[in-house]
Amino acid sequence: MSDSAEDQTSAASNSGAALRPDIVLIDGRSGSGKTELARAMVQQKPELQLVRMDDLYPGWDGLEAGSQHVHDFVITAQVRRWQRWDWAENAQAEWHVLDQRRPILIEGCGSLSQANRALAAYAVWVELDEPTRRARVSARDGDSWADRWDDWAAQETAFIERENPSALADTIINGSEIF
Repeated sequence: MSDSAEDQTSAASNSGAALRPDIVLIDGRSGSGKTELARAMVQQKPELQLVRMDDLYPGWDGLEAGSQHVHDFVITAQVRRWQRWDWAENAQAEWHVLDQRRPILIEGCGSLSQANRALAAYAVWVELDEPTRRARVSARDGDSWADRWDDWAAQETAFIERENPSALADTIINGSEIF
C-alpha cells in the first residue's frame, strides 16, 4: 500500500468511518482504459459487482454529483445501491440494489475521491495521454462526444486538481498496456 493510501486508511479510522474491505476503485480520464480494466477484473473475479460511473452520472455536467452519489449510496450506505441515469430521457431512472455480501468494483472518473479512498480497500489510477484517449473515445463512440469533450475534460481537471486521485491510488497503470 502506498503512503498516501495508508494515510487515507488512517484518516478513515480516526474519523470513525469503517474501511470497506470489499470495495475497489478504478479512476482515470475518459478513454484511458478504465472500463476495459474493470471488465478484465470482473472476468477474472466474477464475484465482483461492477458499478460503472457512466451509468449513474446525472448528465453531461454530472461528474461531481456522480462521485458524491457513489460515496453516499454505494460506499457508505447501509443498503448499497445506485440509481441509473437514463441518458436518452435525460432523467433519473431505476435503482439497483447491490448484493451486500459480494465485493464491489467502482469504475469511472470521480470514483477515487479522498472521501471514497478513505473507505475503499484498494484504488487504481489509469493514466494515458490525451491524443490516445481522444482517439479511443472517437473509435468507441463516434462523433457523439465531439461537442462534449472539452466540457467533460474541464470537470475531470477540476476533480483531479481538488482530489489528486493518482496520489491516492495504490497502483498507477499505463492505459496503453490495457488494450
